[in-house]
Amino acid sequence: MPQVERFPMSIPFGWYGVSYSSELEIGDVRDLHYFGRDLVLFRNEEGEAGLLDAYCPHLGAHLGKGGKVEGDSIRCPFHAWQFRPDGYCSKIPYAKAFPPRAKREPLTQAYPVVESSGVIWTWYHPDNVEPLFEVIDYPEFTDPAWAKPTRREWRFASNPQEIAENGVDVAHFAYVHAMDAVPEGETSYDGVKRRSIARGHRTVPVDGEMKQMPYSVETVQNGAGQKYTKLKGLVDLSLLVIATPIEGDDVELRFCFTHPAVESGSMQEMAVKMAIEHTCGQQGVEGDIPIWESKIHLAQPYLCDGDGPILRFRKYFEQFYAATAEKSALVEAAE
Repeated sequence: MPQVERFPMSIPFGWYGVSYSSELEIGDVRDLHYFGRDLVLFRNEEGEAGLLDAYCPHLGAHLGKGGKVEGDSIRCPFHAWQFRPDGYCSKIPYAKAFPPRAKREPLTQAYPVVESSGVIWTWYHPDNVEPLFEVIDYPEFTDPAWAKPTRREWRFASNPQEIAENGVDVAHFAYVHAMDAVPEGETSYDGVKRRSIARGHRTVPVDGEMKQMPYSVETVQNGAGQKYTKLKGLVDLSLLVIATPIEGDDVELRFCFTHPAVESGSMQEMAVKMAIEHTCGQQGVEGDIPIWESKIHLAQPYLCDGDGPILRFRKYFEQFYAATAEKSALVEAAE
């Protein structure tokens, strides 16, 4: 049998989380690898985060391997050239005359950065096109009246589309996540935004008895890399789902939870912890990961009437691929 290509699509463009804001202090320098590219993330002495291509345009030293923050810039460990978050060279300590090109334009690729909801988001486009839409802010993730966020992280062989498609694949909730039945829901689309809600019941232990509890999952997706989910059941949770591609078939998935503050040691706190572990565990995302990691993307799947709006979702998602040639075959069903 010939080798099957797992994913017929490239890395989609959009806003992606590359770090939590609290993980990057003033003066910090971190080497990263996302989008198939080596990158350097730093926070200058003015508090501004910058994300640049990793290799110094002078003679190719890796800025994340020994680079230092100095003032508003990162200093190369090789010849001490300095670069601001906008990619402009700010200093060449031994040059008698600044190169003309360094005065006119950035010398290295700088990625647009926005800090919102406690996350450092960066804009990726394979053709380095400027941002085409904005990050959505969810203030509860930085609101001191809400609980300190709880974070989980995984890395596995998949991509942002496969993870996002999970939300409209309503049938799998009964068979992977042990819902009592296939949930009912609605999905709407508005440009780069997708909104959906799914409702159902789950049998859970309450006060020593098994009871059917209603639940709902509301989602707002903003492009390929930013998704917000409101989970309502025994407790209410706000969840940021941050899926950032490392390579075309390698993804980092972060879950960031918060909720209205509860008293430490209370039954409410225990219920919140149980709900988070349930969402992350085998009846949650850790039930999905082994499937994502081994499945392929069928461009022409066989579908039935109970599968949910998968083709409509794929039509929505195709707008985030820059190459027009790969779009035509991603939203068809097999006959």
